[in-house]
Amino acid sequence: QVQVEESGGGMVQPGGSLRLSCEASGNIFRRNVMAWYRQDAGKERELVAAAFWRGPTTYADSVKGRFTISRDDVYNTVSLQMNNLTPDDTAVYYCNLRNLEAPGQEVWGRGTLVTVSS
Repeated sequence: QVQVEESGGGMVQPGGSLRLSCEASGNIFRRNVMAWYRQDAGKERELVAAAFWRGPTTYADSVKGRFTISRDDVYNTVSLQMNNLTPDDTAVYYCNLRNLEAPGQEVWGRGTLVTVSS
């Protein structure tokens, strides 16, 4: 069974930085995409950034130039460095691991709360 677990959320002032981490464990899909999503109260879950196995990264327009996603396939981790945070970035951030070879096979973490407030 594959699991992912997030860490690193918290509260930060506008303009500050946070780093989220996610570790995958279990029988991990070899060719996968590791991604971060977020969901604020009353809104739909949205893709923040994704890193493909031996492939490119992609970002939501709202975070380009501020967030950086990186993955380590040795330790099966994915991180999200978030800089110049604004109140609009406040949300629960979820780690997602999806199997590129089996559509619909994916795993979600429980989420970690990021609050940007003065």
